[in-house]
Amino acid sequence: MKFLIVFVALFAVALAGPVANEVQLLKSEADVHATGFNYAFETSDGNKQQAQGDLKNAGTDDEALAVRGSFSFVADDGQTYTINYVADENGYQPQGAHLPVAPEA
Repeated sequence: MKFLIVFVALFAVALAGPVANEVQLLKSEADVHATGFNYAFETSDGNKQQAQGDLKNAGTDDEALAVRGSFSFVADDGQTYTINYVADENGYQPQGAHLPVAPEA
């Protein structure tokens, strides 16, 4: 059930932004099963998103959903930005060329 909630939340975030022109869905794939999910979509305005989630330690107190994915978008400055991320028991860990990186201790 947790993976379904995460999937719906990620999809809602992707669709929440205002749209100036009509955007066409170019690609849409989804596979949801008892122990995980995979999905991907691409729109005509340059937005792309894909993710896969797997249920780890099913049926135990340490049960957790581990998600790996990425999303890209074209910003107002015309550049395409891409975020690759992992979301698991250690939290949300995004990476992108445009994101600041903390200095090593």
